[in-house]
Amino acid sequence: MKKLLKILGVAILISFFGCENYEQDSMSLGQVKMEDAKQQIPEPENDIQRKLIKNGEIEFESDNLKDTRKHIFKAIEKFNGYTSSDNEYNNSNKISNTLIIRVPSANFDNLLDEISIGVTTFNRKEISIKDVTAEFLDIKARLKTKKELENRYLEILKKANTVTEILEVEKQIGALRSEIESIEGRLKFLNNQVSFSTLDVRIYETISKQTKFGEKFKNGFKNGWENLILFFVFLVNVWPFVLIIIGIIFLIQIWRRRKTK
Repeated sequence: MKKLLKILGVAILISFFGCENYEQDSMSLGQVKMEDAKQQIPEPENDIQRKLIKNGEIEFESDNLKDTRKHIFKAIEKFNGYTSSDNEYNNSNKISNTLIIRVPSANFDNLLDEISIGVTTFNRKEISIKDVTAEFLDIKARLKTKKELENRYLEILKKANTVTEILEVEKQIGALRSEIESIEGRLKFLNNQVSFSTLDVRIYETISKQTKFGEKFKNGFKNGWENLILFFVFLVNVWPFVLIIIGIIFLIQIWRRRKTK
């Protein structure tokens, strides 16, 4: 019994000091400048490549928004990407479209070059690369330590004899399992960000007021001509009634003339 409690106490102390050391390391990493951080990144092992997150944001004007969208979607399909967001905005003199594109990191530059074909000027073009190799290696090492500690708890659980011992060990295993799942979630997120780059594309088409007025004038002339045709069609359909009305008016005028005489 005493031996089991000693083993359990040692495992708890290892878990506590492991978490404390990780928090201290995380704070120091956050305070280090970018140049120092690059120097502190450990050399990747043979089976681990440099982990880079590459993102971009571009904005430009298009003469024809629909054609530009078709060109962009063809490029997305060509380089095995997909759109995670597609929004359109309209106002009195401008139509804009914002796309958030996810594409395999290896195809990011090719997609950007393909979309940029025919674009003379960018209102905005920003490309960022973030090195997360240090965080990636740190998380993997922390995950390995946590799993080893979990295995120790499982061995202790096998040696537990009383209900109190079993409950205490299971409590520690439950808390440790929660930490492991959280770390695995972060690792999965980093892998996704490294594997797929994000490109925000904003395109817009300017609508001049003169063009809008000319379009209204054209539509008004067309509607007036169609209404004139409808008026004549209406007269053709009611011509007997028109003749009757004309006859009645003629008879009234004759009657008034005779009455006046």
